[in-house]
Amino acid sequence: MSTVVSLKSHDAVGIVTIDSPPVNALSTAVRGGILECVQQAIADPSIQAIVLTCAGRTFIAGADITEFGKPPKKPALDEVLTAIESSPKPVIAAIHGTALGGGLEVALACHLRVADKNSKLGLPEVKLGLLPGAGGTQRLPRAVGPELAAKMIISGDPIGADEALQNGLIEEVVEEASSGGEAFARKFLADKRPLRRLRDDDTKLAAARSDRSIFTGAVAAITKKVRGLEAPFVAADAIGHALDLPFDHGLKKERELFLRLMSSEQSKALRYAFFAEREAAKIAGVETGTKPRPVEHVAIIGAGTMGGGIAMSFANAGVPVTLVETGKDQLDRGLGVIRKNYESTAARGGIPADAPAKRMALIGGAIGLENIGQADLIVEAVFETMAIKKEVFGQLDKIAKSGAILATNTSFLDINEIAKETKRPQDVVGMHFFSPANVMKLCEIVRTKSTAPDTLVTAVSLARKIGKVPVIVGVCDGFVGNRMLMARQHQASQLLFDGALPQQVDAALTRFGMPMGPFAMGDLAGLDIGWRSRQDRGIKLEIEDALCEAGRFGQKTGKGFFRYESGSRAPLPDPEVEKLIDQTLKRLGRKRRTISDEEILERTTYAMINEGARILEEGIAARASDIDVVWLYGYGWPVYRGGPMYYADHVGLKTIADKLSDYAKEASDPSLEPAPLLKKLADQNAKFT
Repeated sequence: MSTVVSLKSHDAVGIVTIDSPPVNALSTAVRGGILECVQQAIADPSIQAIVLTCAGRTFIAGADITEFGKPPKKPALDEVLTAIESSPKPVIAAIHGTALGGGLEVALACHLRVADKNSKLGLPEVKLGLLPGAGGTQRLPRAVGPELAAKMIISGDPIGADEALQNGLIEEVVEEASSGGEAFARKFLADKRPLRRLRDDDTKLAAARSDRSIFTGAVAAITKKVRGLEAPFVAADAIGHALDLPFDHGLKKERELFLRLMSSEQSKALRYAFFAEREAAKIAGVETGTKPRPVEHVAIIGAGTMGGGIAMSFANAGVPVTLVETGKDQLDRGLGVIRKNYESTAARGGIPADAPAKRMALIGGAIGLENIGQADLIVEAVFETMAIKKEVFGQLDKIAKSGAILATNTSFLDINEIAKETKRPQDVVGMHFFSPANVMKLCEIVRTKSTAPDTLVTAVSLARKIGKVPVIVGVCDGFVGNRMLMARQHQASQLLFDGALPQQVDAALTRFGMPMGPFAMGDLAGLDIGWRSRQDRGIKLEIEDALCEAGRFGQKTGKGFFRYESGSRAPLPDPEVEKLIDQTLKRLGRKRRTISDEEILERTTYAMINEGARILEEGIAARASDIDVVWLYGYGWPVYRGGPMYYADHVGLKTIADKLSDYAKEASDPSLEPAPLLKKLADQNAKFT
């Protein structure tokens, strides 16, 4: 018998239990164990019904990721599903936790399904650039209808037990999965109901077969916001085969499409990103088993846009927060913005109607730093100047309780210097959230020279608890993300001097898959912020400075690199900007030349990759994949391109190094000279990732 799957008989009901921590993934051993136990239960004349359930915290949560990319081992999942589906005895899936991917496909092969009220059921394969490959695109439409099946498969988002019950995916919501499944099996036997195999039941396909627009309309609505991804559309084709073909033919088509996606560059990049995110959670130099400090209350210093967003992130996860400001007006304004954000989200149906009141109850307001004395974590989110940050940390050192973690949200400044203002540098860490902090998933966890291992572990643990993707980075100007962004921004600015226009630069990068170009992003942030910073440091950027001197600060003034119509955020090309650029170049004695889109893309992205190589050389990031995670979750790098360092490997490091050398000469820009690590890897025909 299998060591991870067992069969026990309870008075005519056979209970097949999968116990393969942590998530009962469909490993070779689990697949083999299910097949063996189901066959044994079928052969046992004393067993009249079979319940398939799982031990631990979840039902089958999907495939075994450790088997990704390796030669398949028998039994294949489809062999297991055929054995379940063709059983002459009813097989009931008893679900708790999550039934995802192959886990839901196993449940769909069962004749009946029950789930506890907290269950989530879904087919998220599209998020790895794949589609369900074990009958999910053929059985789910027969279970819930093609419209909901399309929504679940194309978006990859799961549904809860109540919605599953309403749509026929499960037969009953039970208090506890295993006992509830057994009770349901007994009731089914008593009622002497006939077995229903989803493969034989086309009832819910009839309407869409007679009116194809029911299905195509649902697909169009779901794919409306899909940008650049292949898998959602291929998945839609597979679901369409459920309408057009007999079940076995549909299965064959599904398999063909699955294999096509499996070998695609997009799926390879998405699977790489999946593993890169998990790898980023590993902290170099910290002993396994280092425990996080307990954090039951958080204080946020600063109730502005960033501080408010951070407070919302903690409240969303059920963590009490004290939001601290210097005056009543600022505090009331900050709390008002948070309340308005919650209420508008609830009005759109994004959160339950009672959520705004519940979450606001977790956010208390206070005036003055003396109110942070009992906080276990204090996050500073004040104005981005070193003098103010140092002053705040000097005061926190005197007020915060012993063992409290002191975190700064700085996006550029030297946290080693900030930590020197305290007598507890081991408790100081960077937690760089991205705006809007309640939405953006990335959190750069910045490790100083003195940050204690348990401080780091606590920061990472908390970031994950509040739904963020944490990446450990070292101290340097801009850390990982903003340092690379500045390299890109520098090239974008230089391209204007060489003859490109803002709309051409932005279009080249948005076609590549970025959600926004560098100049539209500058307009969104406000051009006056960078202008003031440059003035403080004595730096001039002739074109950007000229825009600011003309009062063009971006979206807030209705004009920046682009113009904006009232009430719209859509950037529109502005002849006035072209005129201003021409005048500036003429004054500087420069001539415009024709710039190709290829040069724009290469100079901006290759400059980022080059800076990424320097970051790796300096040990600011532990892994190239960590850099990719930063850009995927913090800056909107297209996930189907895997991240800048993965993309570099795909293009070829020698190609990139040679191009950078050429551009460095043509543009007289030494910053484009290939970094030593890039040159070394290129010469060795090696890769970053």
